[in-house]
Amino acid sequence: MKWMVAAALVALGALSLPAQEVVIYGGTPGGIAAAITAARLGHEVMLVEYHDHVGGMTASGLGKSDIENRAMIGGVFKEFVARVHEYYVKTYGPDHENTQLCHEGYYSEPHVAEMVFESMLAEQPRITVLKGWRLESARVESDTLTAISIVNRGSGESREVRAKVFIDATYEGDLYAAAGAEFRLGRESREEFGEPHAGVVYFDYQTHEFLPGTTGEADDRLPAYTYRLCLTKDPGNAQRMTEPPPGYDRSEYLGYFDDLNAGRLAGPKAFKPGRGYNPAHFGTLVRALSVTDIPNKKTDVNINPRPLGFPFPEENRGYIEGDDATRQRIAARHRNLALGLLWFLQNDLEVPEAHRALANELHLPKDEFTDNGHFPWQLYVREGRRLAGEYTLTEHDITGKGQEPKHHPDTIAVGEFPIDSFPCRKRQPGDTIVLEGYLGMLDYITRPYEIPYRIMIPKKVDGLIVPVAASTTHVAYSSIRMEPTWMCLGQAAGVAAHLAIKEGVAPRNVPVNEMQAILREQNAVLEIPRQAE
Repeated sequence: MKWMVAAALVALGALSLPAQEVVIYGGTPGGIAAAITAARLGHEVMLVEYHDHVGGMTASGLGKSDIENRAMIGGVFKEFVARVHEYYVKTYGPDHENTQLCHEGYYSEPHVAEMVFESMLAEQPRITVLKGWRLESARVESDTLTAISIVNRGSGESREVRAKVFIDATYEGDLYAAAGAEFRLGRESREEFGEPHAGVVYFDYQTHEFLPGTTGEADDRLPAYTYRLCLTKDPGNAQRMTEPPPGYDRSEYLGYFDDLNAGRLAGPKAFKPGRGYNPAHFGTLVRALSVTDIPNKKTDVNINPRPLGFPFPEENRGYIEGDDATRQRIAARHRNLALGLLWFLQNDLEVPEAHRALANELHLPKDEFTDNGHFPWQLYVREGRRLAGEYTLTEHDITGKGQEPKHHPDTIAVGEFPIDSFPCRKRQPGDTIVLEGYLGMLDYITRPYEIPYRIMIPKKVDGLIVPVAASTTHVAYSSIRMEPTWMCLGQAAGVAAHLAIKEGVAPRNVPVNEMQAILREQNAVLEIPRQAE
């Protein structure tokens, strides 16, 4: 198989570029953190991104950083947050409403997040950024990834890129899959790792009880994808929809009426800030959205996964292993579903007039995503492939199974977010409380947990580090899958790449103590204070 990949590169006639020291595929926040870190340590870095923008979800609608314990997330991410805050202070003053709504830099408008990422990359002259390029194939020689072929999505130009170390920072795990690394796709069974919440599961997020229908069986389903929307409340900045999106079918949203009548669109039992809880929306169909205020009269809008009418599960089937055309088709379907929901809430005559009035307070902003119809460009891929690495992080690493927090000799970051998985199936006959696969454990007390370097290292393929679609179970991934955590892992990947080049060893053999020492010098958090346990 490997010789076939290598032959394919030759057949493509790809233009071979000068060898790089570090090549990162994926301009996500994790990839950006890796690039900045490796460049600061003196290396020539190439950052390759599929889209025409960098910043992943943080620059594409995810307007707030999901963190429960800020003290546990440091390093490059903290620099990013500080720069966001600095931007709002300099632009509006320290006491302005916009500065207050940025919550010390943890909340931001998408274009501000992208601007900050771009400025951080531009400060490093050793970083070359290629936007609008997709991965075509990978060359593996003697179990070591040595080159990749990339294709410009606009011109069709093909290039071969060689490097000493590669980093896969994609949400999908595309690079390591192309390199032949082992991975998981779908949900493990309860039996495989003894995880209580694994496999097919109905979990009551309010009572924390398992419901009938829970089998714990493995399957190939993935949590629902959506788009994370940025909507404005400013009429002067509103790009109003004048017609429904292509393929609009109001029947796809009628389940929300049943949710409304059954009281499932009421407010939460426990009100916590930052969760998209808007009291004006409680008991209305607008609770189909989770709306959080961010600066400049804009909102971070998630699609609420708790109503049974939630139409997005199963729509991602075929995305991960599909070709580029398949992925674009599925992404377009999700875009139209999201816009269709907004159109339905704002215009459907069966929606109560008062609810329509609330929905019509929110519109696409004219000053965001100006080259994409004011709509986010990055599909929210909550989970794709997961590496089968040297260590597999499981639910027990996160919840502790009643034990003391597990210490790893190769800890390179700390995770702190609760287990939170979107549903995996649409409403099934008999569903009255929750959709199958939803693990809304946000009300649990989540203690910080250590993350070992080994989850980023493939079992066999050398020359490759994986900070994003890393080696975890589905349940554990539902906690680790936060951009701040991925930035910490990306920073560690940048340090590891530096040490691999410096010592002339494979990434799996870098001196861990030295890696940890460098990370501490860079203000990364590796230790969990006892009061945080």
